[in-house]
Amino acid sequence: MLASDVVRLVAARGETFATAESLTGGLVAATVVEVPGASAVFRGGLVVYATDLKHALAGVPEDLLAERGPVDPDVARALAAGARRRCGADWGLATTGVAGPDPQNGIPPGTVYVAVDGPSGGEVLRLALTGDRATVRTESVTRVLRLFAERIAVAPARA
Repeated sequence: MLASDVVRLVAARGETFATAESLTGGLVAATVVEVPGASAVFRGGLVVYATDLKHALAGVPEDLLAERGPVDPDVARALAAGARRRCGADWGLATTGVAGPDPQNGIPPGTVYVAVDGPSGGEVLRLALTGDRATVRTESVTRVLRLFAERIAVAPARA
């Protein structure tokens, strides 16, 4: 339902969006393309699971990744901006975090950042999710789509 709402909201504005996904591994894009009519608004996505690909494909600054690692709010923001820029979209969505079951570089499972970047700026949300790997990934998809729906609902219409 949420993916349908997002597609409808974006289509009503005559805009487009793209994704850059780490822990969700393409699940946001797969969820969106289940919606009939998504091709009118969804430009595509980057699956940047490996840290080096976050820089190479999404344009996240190497020094940021080296200093803070891939699970960071500024990395999430850069991923969303990179998706937007690299895919030629009006909006970019991003997910990065630790799905589990084990910690990553001392960061506990369930630590996730979701981000949206658009014409009027961006927003990052830190999540502390519980559950198994599949639950963390699925909830990350829901939360980034919800954040996007909230952002686009209040964003000024483009001129």
